Amino acid sequence: MLVSQILKAKGDLVFTVGPAETISAAFALLHSRRVGAMVVLDADRVVGIVSERDLVRAVAKEGVAALDKSVAAFMTHDVIFAEPGETVDSLLGRMTDRRIRHLPVCVDERLVGIISIGDLVKWKISEVEAEADGLKAYIATG
Repeated sequence: MLVSQILKAKGDLVFTVGPAETISAAFALLHSRRVGAMVVLDADRVVGIVSERDLVRAVAKEGVAALDKSVAAFMTHDVIFAEPGETVDSLLGRMTDRRIRHLPVCVDERLVGIISIGDLVKWKISEVEAEADGLKAYIATG
Protein backbone atom coordinates (compact mmCIF):
# COMPACT_ATOMS: atom_id res chain seq x y z
CA MET A 1 0.00 0.00 0.00
CA LEU A 2 1.31 3.41 -0.97
CA VAL A 3 0.90 6.75 0.79
CA SER A 4 -0.89 8.12 -2.28
CA GLN A 5 -3.54 5.39 -1.97
CA ILE A 6 -4.11 6.20 1.70
CA LEU A 7 -4.43 9.91 0.96
CA LYS A 8 -6.86 9.19 -1.85
CA ALA A 9 -9.07 7.25 0.57
CA LYS A 10 -8.79 9.53 3.60
CA GLY A 11 -8.51 12.86 1.82
CA ASP A 12 -5.86 15.53 1.70
CA LEU A 13 -7.15 17.87 4.40
CA VAL A 14 -4.29 19.14 6.55
CA PHE A 15 -4.81 21.45 9.48
CA THR A 16 -2.14 24.11 9.70
CA VAL A 17 -1.07 26.89 12.02
CA GLY A 18 1.25 29.84 11.58
CA PRO A 19 4.54 30.08 13.49
CA ALA A 20 3.45 33.33 15.16
CA GLU A 21 0.29 31.83 16.69
CA THR A 22 0.38 31.40 20.45
CA ILE A 23 0.65 28.06 22.20
CA SER A 24 -2.76 28.80 23.71
CA ALA A 25 -4.27 29.24 20.23
CA ALA A 26 -2.57 26.04 19.04
CA PHE A 27 -4.05 24.11 21.99
CA ALA A 28 -7.50 25.44 21.09
CA LEU A 29 -7.08 24.50 17.42
CA LEU A 30 -5.90 20.97 18.22
CA HIS A 31 -8.87 20.53 20.53
CA SER A 32 -11.50 21.96 18.17
CA ARG A 33 -10.17 20.04 15.16
CA ARG A 34 -9.72 16.84 17.17
CA VAL A 35 -6.21 16.20 15.85
CA GLY A 36 -2.88 15.42 17.50
CA ALA A 37 -0.66 17.64 15.37
CA MET A 38 -0.69 20.50 12.90
CA VAL A 39 1.77 21.46 10.21
CA VAL A 40 3.33 24.88 10.73
CA LEU A 41 3.22 26.89 7.51
CA ASP A 42 4.89 30.18 6.78
CA ALA A 43 3.75 31.56 3.40
CA ASP A 44 2.87 28.07 2.10
CA ARG A 45 6.26 26.68 3.17
CA VAL A 46 6.44 23.95 5.80
CA VAL A 47 8.63 25.30 8.62
CA GLY A 48 7.70 22.86 11.36
CA ILE A 49 5.14 20.64 12.98
CA VAL A 50 3.54 21.14 16.37
CA SER A 51 2.03 18.25 18.29
CA GLU A 52 0.27 17.72 21.57
CA ARG A 53 3.59 16.49 22.94
CA ASP A 54 5.33 19.73 21.95
CA LEU A 55 2.67 21.79 23.69
CA VAL A 56 2.69 19.70 26.85
CA ARG A 57 6.49 19.98 27.00
CA ALA A 58 6.22 23.76 26.59
CA VAL A 59 3.86 24.10 29.54
CA ALA A 60 5.86 21.62 31.63
CA LYS A 61 9.04 23.59 30.96
CA GLU A 62 7.75 27.15 31.29
CA GLY A 63 4.43 26.87 33.09
CA VAL A 64 1.47 29.07 32.24
CA ALA A 65 3.79 31.67 30.66
CA ALA A 66 4.32 29.29 27.73
CA LEU A 67 0.72 29.77 26.65
CA ASP A 68 1.49 33.30 25.44
CA LYS A 69 4.63 32.31 23.52
CA SER A 70 4.69 31.52 19.82
CA VAL A 71 4.33 28.11 18.24
CA ALA A 72 7.74 28.72 16.62
CA ALA A 73 9.37 28.62 20.05
CA PHE A 74 8.27 25.04 20.72
CA MET A 75 7.48 23.39 17.38
CA THR A 76 9.58 20.63 15.90
CA HIS A 77 11.80 22.37 13.36
CA ASP A 78 13.43 19.32 11.75
CA VAL A 79 10.38 17.96 9.97
CA ILE A 80 10.55 14.48 8.53
CA PHE A 81 8.45 14.16 5.40
CA ALA A 82 6.77 11.38 3.46
CA GLU A 83 6.34 11.12 -0.29
CA PRO A 84 3.26 9.75 -2.07
CA GLY A 85 5.20 6.80 -3.55
CA GLU A 86 6.41 5.44 -0.21
CA THR A 87 5.01 2.26 1.30
CA VAL A 88 3.21 1.74 4.58
CA ASP A 89 6.01 -0.55 5.80
CA SER A 90 8.77 1.99 5.11
CA LEU A 91 6.87 4.74 6.92
CA LEU A 92 6.01 2.51 9.87
CA GLY A 93 9.71 1.80 10.29
CA ARG A 94 10.70 5.46 10.02
CA MET A 95 8.04 6.60 12.44
CA THR A 96 8.84 3.89 14.97
CA ASP A 97 12.60 4.50 14.80
CA ARG A 98 12.21 8.24 15.24
CA ARG A 99 9.29 8.06 17.68
CA ILE A 100 7.03 10.35 15.70
CA ARG A 101 3.33 10.07 15.00
CA HIS A 102 2.72 12.39 12.04
CA LEU A 103 4.42 12.90 8.68
CA PRO A 104 3.52 15.71 6.31
CA VAL A 105 3.37 14.47 2.72
CA CYS A 106 4.98 16.76 0.15
CA VAL A 107 5.44 16.83 -3.61
CA ASP A 108 8.00 19.31 -4.93
CA GLU A 109 8.03 21.02 -1.50
CA ARG A 110 4.25 21.48 -1.68
CA LEU A 111 2.14 20.07 1.16
CA VAL A 112 -0.36 17.53 -0.21
CA GLY A 113 -1.46 15.68 2.91
CA ILE A 114 -0.51 14.23 6.27
CA ILE A 115 -0.15 10.63 7.41
CA SER A 116 -0.47 9.54 11.03
CA ILE A 117 0.76 6.35 12.60
CA GLY A 118 -2.92 5.52 13.15
CA ASP A 119 -3.55 5.76 9.40
CA LEU A 120 -0.69 3.35 8.72
CA VAL A 121 -1.74 0.86 11.39
CA LYS A 122 -5.31 0.90 10.06
CA TRP A 123 -4.09 0.07 6.53
CA LYS A 124 -1.68 -2.58 7.77
CA ILE A 125 -4.46 -4.30 9.70
CA SER A 126 -6.69 -4.19 6.59
CA GLU A 127 -3.93 -5.83 4.53
CA VAL A 128 -3.40 -8.60 7.09
CA GLU A 129 -7.14 -9.24 7.41
CA ALA A 130 -7.53 -9.43 3.62
CA GLU A 131 -4.63 -11.88 3.41
CA ALA A 132 -6.10 -14.02 6.20
CA ASP A 133 -9.51 -14.04 4.51
CA GLY A 134 -7.87 -15.08 1.24
CA LEU A 135 -6.05 -17.94 2.92
CA LYS A 136 -9.22 -19.11 4.69
CA ALA A 137 -11.10 -19.10 1.37
CA TYR A 138 -8.28 -20.99 -0.32
CA ILE A 139 -8.22 -23.64 2.42
CA ALA A 140 -12.04 -23.95 2.46
CA THR A 141 -12.21 -24.57 -1.29
CA GLY A 142 -9.46 -27.13 -1.07
